Amino acid sequence: MDLLYYHGPLTKRDCETLLLKEGVDGNFLLRDSESMPGVLCLCVSFKKIVYTYRIFREKHGYYQIETVKGAPKQIFPNLKELISKFEKPDQGLVIQLIKPINRISPYMRWRRLKLELEAFMNSNEYTDVLP
Repeated sequence: MDLLYYHGPLTKRDCETLLLKEGVDGNFLLRDSESMPGVLCLCVSFKKIVYTYRIFREKHGYYQIETVKGAPKQIFPNLKELISKFEKPDQGLVIQLIKPINRISPYMRWRRLKLELEAFMNSNEYTDVLP
């Protein structure tokens, strides 16, 4: 899966942290379901809450269930088309998908942490303790 907003086995807690840290409605990502193997979760932030919609794989594509109670199942040939549909307003989600939260490669995550550490060490908050 080459979608940058697919995070794989991301925990629910880490997902909520990523989506809510900017405080922006419409942030979204895809992750693997923790409770249902083989199922994906489309997670979207709205008013400081993360809403999760399960995506099940079918023989001919993906479909999303219960976007709105009683809504018919919609089948999509791939995830890009599913996401594209829900980037439009009033499609059955709590809010349209606005900003994907892309995963960071392990190298980029290490580089970011290194830069944050260097910035901290160069700030006035860091003090050498001498013997």
